[in-house]
Amino acid sequence: MTSISIGHLLRSSTSEFVAGCSVSQPETPAFGALVRAPLDRDYSVYGLIYDIHIEDDGLVRQLVTAGNVSAEVIHDNRERRIVPVEMSVLAVGYEQGGRISHLLPPRPPLSLDVITLCSEAELVKFTSAGKFGYFRHVLHAKDIPTGELLAAHIQQASGAYRDKGWAEKATQELIVLLRDDYPTLMSVLGALGEVA
Repeated sequence: MTSISIGHLLRSSTSEFVAGCSVSQPETPAFGALVRAPLDRDYSVYGLIYDIHIEDDGLVRQLVTAGNVSAEVIHDNRERRIVPVEMSVLAVGYEQGGRISHLLPPRPPLSLDVITLCSEAELVKFTSAGKFGYFRHVLHAKDIPTGELLAAHIQQASGAYRDKGWAEKATQELIVLLRDDYPTLMSVLGALGEVA
């Protein structure tokens, strides 16, 4: 299980955290990816990336208004300067003493903790623990693209399982969870239909 370091924690709470990295890192994480913040030997916080944004700065604003930006200038800006990328992550569970729980973590990660992209084995380990309990964190979160986040996550996890059985079970669970919330159910199923 080799995890790839993708950045460091900037700020956190029990329910979400923000990590930063450089745009030139080779393993840029994707929307919906499962990440892990290993805090000590036997405690890690898991989360799903629900937003990725790149901050601007004064030089970029000047370059954009100058027009006709050459490929060399773009390359220089991306490779030699530190362009900050921020990833907003929704906490969806934790591991303590080798046991994974889909509850909110008892304590959030701390500033400058390393954030790693979960390997396929870690993704399977996390998603197979319990009965999709972490879906409730996504469904109850405010101001996130719920349908698109679940669709991206289910697509990535299904690829790790290498069969459609897990995705079908996940979809059935979402239908049960959202049976009384028709608008959200249609949004989620519409997004899942795009990746099926």
